[in-house]
Amino acid sequence: MDSLIAASARALAAGDALGALKRVALRDDPPALALRGIAMAQLGEHPRARELLRRAASGFGAHEELARARCVVAEAEVALAMRDLGGSPRALTAAAATLEARDDLANALQARLIAARRLLLLGRLDEAAAALSLLDGHSLPPLLSAVAELASAELALRSLRTAAARAALDRAHDAAWRARVPALLAEVAEARAALERPAARRIAAGGEQALRLDEVEALLASDALVVDACRRGVGGGDTWRSLARRPVLFSLARALAAAWPGDVDRDTLIADAFRTRDPDETHRARLRVEIGRLRALVKPMARIEATPQGFILQPLDARPVVVLAPPIDGEQASLVALLSDGAAWSTSALALALGASQRTVQRALAELEAERRVRAIGQARARRWLAPPLAGFTTILLLPAALPIE
Repeated sequence: MDSLIAASARALAAGDALGALKRVALRDDPPALALRGIAMAQLGEHPRARELLRRAASGFGAHEELARARCVVAEAEVALAMRDLGGSPRALTAAAATLEARDDLANALQARLIAARRLLLLGRLDEAAAALSLLDGHSLPPLLSAVAELASAELALRSLRTAAARAALDRAHDAAWRARVPALLAEVAEARAALERPAARRIAAGGEQALRLDEVEALLASDALVVDACRRGVGGGDTWRSLARRPVLFSLARALAAAWPGDVDRDTLIADAFRTRDPDETHRARLRVEIGRLRALVKPMARIEATPQGFILQPLDARPVVVLAPPIDGEQASLVALLSDGAAWSTSALALALGASQRTVQRALAELEAERRVRAIGQARARRWLAPPLAGFTTILLLPAALPIE
């Protein structure tokens, strides 16, 4: 390693991207290209950084597997920052194996951590937990330790384990302080603030109340009959019925729960469930069928009885009925929550994270753009989508797979 490469690497390690570029900006050999790519990534120029890292990886010879693997890991982190989640993780897995075989444990653990963070963005929480568990028992450098604990905290938050999240954030703060990275300290502070912001709304007969994440956790652990608009299901005690793929039944359950202890007339239920304001006998017949299906699903927790005007929800064991509503309503709430992280998302990455088709996501984005809630940058395949941060509450419960489905 020549003196300019070594000086540039030291500047990058200290966070001085411009100082690093001054030393290698005019060089095109593979080590210089790799350092230029990392510097451009630190400056936020992700497309250019990715191009430079790919050129560096292809420039290293067959005998330089270690250097190529490091470039793959750096490119994977850039892809994560760009929210490019569509690529195969096989290259990153192979790079991690190469780094471990060559005793570069720090970069190998970095590769494992990038894979775990990608799974978190996709909402695959069980796989993310398994990936993070591979880091346990390793003595991580302070910088990596802070990032790993932040990922563990996010996993705990999205699984509604607030005590575990607070403990992980405490460890992340200690590691970030030892690493002396202001951006990491700010990220830990923001995550701690999210615990104190409203995360959902409790709607019951007594009115509406904003709930923090720990209060949501306590509500779901109570004996109340909860119609959960975050997970789109009905739960009570140890019983849970998912209605995520049955939107008509969920609309009926939510309307009945919101009116409890009163009843809901048939025309209102038809309007909520079937999106029509001019019901006829076919709608009333369909309502009876759907109420029968909902009645069978919630039988272990409640009864649904007919009244002269419509239907009423009668919970078993005289338990209270609560609607747990997200902080913002609307069919695009999860999409807005993903975009509010400040990163620029592609349509394909949003579709992967939401488990929806790209066409569905494109239609939703067009509606949000017409309402001026999101904006696009770039054209064609380079188009990315942004939204302003949602102030005043946390969106963790709106993210895909935010809560475990038992």
